[in-house]
Amino acid sequence: MDPITVSDLTAKIKEALDSAGLANIAVIGEISNFIHHSSGHMYFSLKDEASRIKAVMFRSRNQRLNFVPQNGDTLIAFGSIGVYEARGEYQLYVEALLPKGIGELHLAFEKLKSRLAEEGLFAAERKLPLPFLPAKIGVITSPTGAAVRDICQILNRRFPGVEILIIPALVQGKEAPASIKAALGKAQLTGADVLIVGRGGGSFEELSAFNDEEVARAIFASKIPVISAVGHETDFTIADFVADLRAPTPSAAAELAVPVKSELKEQICGLKERLAAILERKIKAERRHLGQLAASAGLKRPQDGIRQLRQRVDELWTGLAARYRYDLAVKNAGLSAAAA
Repeated sequence: MDPITVSDLTAKIKEALDSAGLANIAVIGEISNFIHHSSGHMYFSLKDEASRIKAVMFRSRNQRLNFVPQNGDTLIAFGSIGVYEARGEYQLYVEALLPKGIGELHLAFEKLKSRLAEEGLFAAERKLPLPFLPAKIGVITSPTGAAVRDICQILNRRFPGVEILIIPALVQGKEAPASIKAALGKAQLTGADVLIVGRGGGSFEELSAFNDEEVARAIFASKIPVISAVGHETDFTIADFVADLRAPTPSAAAELAVPVKSELKEQICGLKERLAAILERKIKAERRHLGQLAASAGLKRPQDGIRQLRQRVDELWTGLAARYRYDLAVKNAGLSAAAA
């Protein structure tokens, strides 16, 4: 057996870990030896009663944290296992870090997301197209929140006169999923052309109603196109994935639902002017052509052409008759010679 270098051995271990299905894992443990380096990177260990693993969360990832980890915190780390080759140490490269309770919600979110995706609820080919000019827009949200005011204001500004139907629903709390599902069911009987379903921003827990499986299936079952409008631009929920179109905010949903009426009028006026100009050019061209035809000799004295044709017919007929008499004479001469 030939010996290999330490670097080669480390590379082989790294390759084995990379291919061992240890990417995209979640690990729960207690923080210890936490260091927030001057570079911005975070170095720490995750431990339980029996084991410990080193972890690193680079600055580009930890900038999104809304809390500072402390030694003794029980957290859930999302990331992948890799090797720090300079020391030959395997460690957890952390992409996201969440407190235990919130982390468990994220785990449930990812599991449901994967299961619904496998069932085809997110498939692009199963999404309904939005109508270009909806006459009635259903809005499913809290009737007292800022989201409904923003949506109505923008819809009325962009397309005055469009009918807006508010379908009240709870958007937070234990009763919210059932309320949203019921509102979606009622909306199917309203004659709405498109539905906006959502709420304003909030924490991950506050948006949990839109991560509910029953809500997702109700959106998928809707015969009316659904625009999801949940939270802020950085928020993503299960409802966003299953909806026919995802809007980053409630205000953006209103903008996606209808075009700007004044711009449409301008476009129509422009097209009308272009069409009138095209027709005018066409009419002028046809008039010129008609004038040329009217000035032609054939149309001024049509009988001249007819007379010419009649004379030509007579000449052809005379020539045909002469040819026939000649052929007949030749045949008669041949018969007389044969009889003699």
